[in-house]
Amino acid sequence: MSAKWTASDVPDQSGRVAIVTGANSGLGYDTAAILADKGARVVLAVRNVDKGNDAAARIKQANARADVVVQQLDLSSLDNVRAAADRLRADYPRIDLLINNAGVMYVPTRELTKDGFEMQFGTNHLGHFALTGLLLDNLLSVDASRVVTISSVGHRIIAKIRFDDLNFDGGYNRVAAYGQSKLANLLFTYELQRRLAAKGASTVALAAHPGFSDTELMRYLPGFIPDFIWKMATQPADRGALPTLRAATDPSARGGQYYGPDGIGEVKGYPKVVASSAQSHNQDIQRRLWAVSQELTGVAYPV
Repeated sequence: MSAKWTASDVPDQSGRVAIVTGANSGLGYDTAAILADKGARVVLAVRNVDKGNDAAARIKQANARADVVVQQLDLSSLDNVRAAADRLRADYPRIDLLINNAGVMYVPTRELTKDGFEMQFGTNHLGHFALTGLLLDNLLSVDASRVVTISSVGHRIIAKIRFDDLNFDGGYNRVAAYGQSKLANLLFTYELQRRLAAKGASTVALAAHPGFSDTELMRYLPGFIPDFIWKMATQPADRGALPTLRAATDPSARGGQYYGPDGIGEVKGYPKVVASSAQSHNQDIQRRLWAVSQELTGVAYPV
């Protein structure tokens, strides 16, 4: 392995099944493309099937041997998540990798999911919580399977989960709402890992963040800042995908680890294990969020 971990360090993935949410563009696309190039069968789980098919075609154009399929998935609808999970469970008795990548960021005005949850919390956290729980038996059937959930440096924006007002009914703040969803991603990962370890499962849960990456998620950032400034501050999506890929494939990665860029402020760079906020490691908050998430989604875990 090179001193700086890159896509060339991803080991052979032949025979493995990887599901990547939000894989039609940005980080998800680059993650899926590398996994397919390394031999995995990759399921692009996307809201827009046409865009998913276009992404699959691009991956196959670059590598004619790539094994890529598209599954419709709308994380903002729990009914849709259940329908997609039913299909995925039936089609893939064994799932080696579940990469919870899809997300929305800084939604300008308060929007609700189809189930009435604030859009960022409902999509980024609850949708993935439900999907993971519904697919977990298939992951548990595989030795050394992994669940990788994408968080953000933005998880440090807020000091706590707003259990008394998860949906920002009392006043919407798009930055705080995003921070809450990304903190929830980490709380979920750490609680899931503890539960898996207690069960003695070989399946592990990890998290990653891309630093500041130039993707479609950046479209809601303040418009008064020129594009060239954002370009200077960000790294390409393929570099931003490296922490995800390392968490998903590095043989030395361990459950409960969190990967991000190694540069100053974790903004850019090559992937390494990084630290998350003290709040994200609070086990009482992890357990409370888990219980609330089960209640809100109606999804009970086998661990």
